[in-house]
Amino acid sequence: MAHLGTPAVVMDNGTGYTKLGFAGNDAPSFVFPTVIATAKGSSGGNISRKGTEDLDFYIGDEALAAANGPAYSVNYPIRHGQIENWDHMERFWENSIFKYLRCEPEDHHFLLTEPPLNPPENRENTAEIMFESFNCAGLYIAVQAVLALAASWTSNKVTDRSLTGTVIDSGDGVTHVIPVAEGYVIGSAIKSIPIAGRDITYFIQNMLRDRNEPDTSLKTAEQIKENYCYVCPDIVKEFNRFDNDPDRFQKYMADQGLHRRATVDVGYERFLAPEIFFNPEIASSDFLTPLSEVVDTVVQSSPIDVRRGLYKNIVLSGGSTMFKDFGRRLQRDIRTLADDRLAANQRATGVKSSGVDVKVISHSKQRNAVWYGGSLLSSTPEFKNYCYTKQDYDEMGPGIVRNFSLFSMV
Repeated sequence: MAHLGTPAVVMDNGTGYTKLGFAGNDAPSFVFPTVIATAKGSSGGNISRKGTEDLDFYIGDEALAAANGPAYSVNYPIRHGQIENWDHMERFWENSIFKYLRCEPEDHHFLLTEPPLNPPENRENTAEIMFESFNCAGLYIAVQAVLALAASWTSNKVTDRSLTGTVIDSGDGVTHVIPVAEGYVIGSAIKSIPIAGRDITYFIQNMLRDRNEPDTSLKTAEQIKENYCYVCPDIVKEFNRFDNDPDRFQKYMADQGLHRRATVDVGYERFLAPEIFFNPEIASSDFLTPLSEVVDTVVQSSPIDVRRGLYKNIVLSGGSTMFKDFGRRLQRDIRTLADDRLAANQRATGVKSSGVDVKVISHSKQRNAVWYGGSLLSSTPEFKNYCYTKQDYDEMGPGIVRNFSLFSMV
């Protein structure tokens, strides 16, 4: 049974990375890729439990290392935020709890995160594994967007702790724009964009290849993305600034292993790569709507009485929103769209509007915003009252987790 002083475990399993840690900390203890390497021959769903096949697996960075050998096959149990392979996910959680966190699940309450519009059956499967395989003391499954809103309270721009706002959550695999009113997600207005961190990395890699740079590996492209890229206010002016100032071109020393290094020139991709969010046609002809327009559409398709709150509290979450000046550019573009609409309305009706306040909030916990929001929420004294316990599960069955009472932190 969980003791009063035992901290809850916070697990944020994303498509690209998993963040693990204990409630009350301001950063996750472990961040590693959401990947599992299983011994070949045991990757199917029905594993023979006679031998040790189902103990022979690795997760995270160890899994990627094991994948270089012929004996293991690599699997990504989560795609686009949703769990696809439950057998692999169970083993992934097993290692997360026993090998990384090294805790006894029956002593801890668990907070897990889920993407918007997660099917209720997925919640039931999660509860079944957590209670029946791991016998955890209590379980709360929180929507990632609500946790990201809570994490934004650390920003000095936030004056009132509100659970109403628009969350732009952009990770490695997908970007979601999610309107939240009073802690409830407005499901009908959610939009997702097929542009995220991985696309930006591929774009940089292609630019390096076009220039025949000595190292065009994904790892190098990722390093350039994380260390050199930024968002510019005007792309034409930025090209001119680069052309007039050779110092803006930089060199990156790529480590090729075995004590070999290659010098890679870093040029226009510094500002062109993140520009994909604002001018998607640079990278693809399939998706052409800028992020600012998607955000504006999401707010406009939400109920009219919450729109002001959604414009006033646009919160960034996830590693792909970390580019320098990302929030400033987004705020400017959304404000322009909103002002143009009001001006057109005024011309049509003759009624002057008081205007709309557009505010995009960046904060220091942005990269792990969902995990940090979970840590904040689960470290409050009343958190354990909101969890379902093993006893509740045994009495009512897995259907009990279809609804969690909303956490009131305000």
